[in-house]
Amino acid sequence: MDRRELMTRALALGGLAALDAISGGPAAVNAAAGENRSGENRSDVDVRKGSPIGVSTYSFWRFQDDWKLSIPECISRSADMGFDFVEILEMQMEHYTPAGKPPVPPNHAALAAIKRQALVLGMPLCGLSTHQGFLSPDVNVRRQNIAKTIASIELAYTLGIPTMRVNTGRWGTSKSFDDLMKHRGIEPPLAGYTDADGFPWVIESLEKCLPTAEKCGVVLALENHWGLGRLPEGVLKIVDAIHSPWLGVLADTGNFLEDPYDKLAKLAPRATFVQAKTYYGGGIYYTLDLDYKRIAAIFRAAKYRGYISLEFEGHENPMTALPKSLALLRETFGHAA
Repeated sequence: MDRRELMTRALALGGLAALDAISGGPAAVNAAAGENRSGENRSDVDVRKGSPIGVSTYSFWRFQDDWKLSIPECISRSADMGFDFVEILEMQMEHYTPAGKPPVPPNHAALAAIKRQALVLGMPLCGLSTHQGFLSPDVNVRRQNIAKTIASIELAYTLGIPTMRVNTGRWGTSKSFDDLMKHRGIEPPLAGYTDADGFPWVIESLEKCLPTAEKCGVVLALENHWGLGRLPEGVLKIVDAIHSPWLGVLADTGNFLEDPYDKLAKLAPRATFVQAKTYYGGGIYYTLDLDYKRIAAIFRAAKYRGYISLEFEGHENPMTALPKSLALLRETFGHAA
């Protein structure tokens, strides 16, 4: 291999790995082999102060009628508050249509304007949070949700977003989300079915989405988010069965309503993205008294170095609650213990 070819390959590796590649250093070998989700091949020394702290556009809206800001407005306010990046809730975008309804194609001029604004404000778009429901015995329902998820992956690619939140979906037997919360997230399966029936549906559906994820370079992150993902064992069962570098774990600190710390510790070694909830003013759906020093220590022990995205879910005005949440997450995740 001549020097020009070596340089080209080195630049593709990026960062310190690119520099080491020229001299045959160890970073090039590790980068070429790829880091796995458990943290192997990662250095034990991290000279950074901590994880980047960002915010989901959901933190402004929270499904409250008077706070559904536009994505550009969310980006602008996030930058003013001092966040490092923005995660977009797709449901807030103008083109959003639920599965089963004729999709509205995204306005590419509007998407280009979002990308430009993020650039000039120095606010990377680092996550896309989506909704899908694979937990259905109806193959047509699953196909609709597969198509919807693939379209979302392509949207993330268009926006330059590297990771996307996915869910298993829910059985749909609860009367409402409030009813689901009343029962602490536990929902009975459809009559005649069990959770065991649902795992193959979810696994097969996600597998059909992964070729597009790989082609677009978008890592899917399965969240602990009700349904079959309500417990860490369910999330890991699906991720382990698929065993793909394009499917990781999104650990949400607020979705384990009991004993969150041991459950988060099970997900932390596999996490590729973290959402951190706060509840200033009292939670809209429920309130958890989360010890973020303890949570940050769990992820630090698992050598998690990725993004921390705030999902504010309280009644307080976001313009005062979000800066307080940022300060909390900077203090805990932003510095070494």
